[in-house]
Amino acid sequence: MFSFLRKSKNPEQLFWHTDMHCHVVPGVDDGSPDVETSIELLERMASWGLTRIIATPHMTQDTFENTPDILDPALHELQMAAQKTLPSLDISRSCEHRVDDFFISQLEKGLILPFPGNYILVENSFAQEPWNIESILFDLKIKGYKPIMAHPERFLYYHRNRERYRHLHDAGNLFQINILSLSGHYGSSTKKVAEWMLSEGMVDFIGTDLHKHSHADAIEAYLCSRDYRRLRDSGIELMNDTAFPVDY
Repeated sequence: MFSFLRKSKNPEQLFWHTDMHCHVVPGVDDGSPDVETSIELLERMASWGLTRIIATPHMTQDTFENTPDILDPALHELQMAAQKTLPSLDISRSCEHRVDDFFISQLEKGLILPFPGNYILVENSFAQEPWNIESILFDLKIKGYKPIMAHPERFLYYHRNRERYRHLHDAGNLFQINILSLSGHYGSSTKKVAEWMLSEGMVDFIGTDLHKHSHADAIEAYLCSRDYRRLRDSGIELMNDTAFPVDY
């Protein structure tokens, strides 16, 4: 009785096809712990219409001091496994680079793998804005990189000073927000800021930031919502499918 009230909807597909922020390289950070879980997550991502996955394992001092020697074998193992069930899915990697001393040291050693087109995903600390963030972003641009700031809507210290978003974006730094933020997964304040950033034209990319199945559940619930349909029909132009040249 009343079972029709509980009937789940089929989620709609995303209106972009490249995810450029997720944690599906197995066993290297707080994302997928093993290849089997990664394949399950990738199958769900493919069902949303994604055809290209640029994974972004954390590179963070003291917790995830990832280097190519750690990341590339894990990525290769995933690529080999995905060939069996997801042969048409393009899987590669860059990193989500926390702005810290380890990142600077890896950059100086030439051990950073940017996105195609020399885009680079950088993440602030959640505790406070790095005191030298503007000089670091400027130096990256001088070196030929194109910085993308990861999920700035999640940093509460910016919520109190929204003009800071405008200043950073006007300085030529691209913004990537999480679809999980739009879903309300991180709370109402983060959702409101993400929606405000969209309304102000300050969103260049949307990423899943997928770590685990509960994230996929939240994304699928959002893809069934009116909020998602409004986003889809808003006419927003994202760079997900245009920024990263395939033959790079």
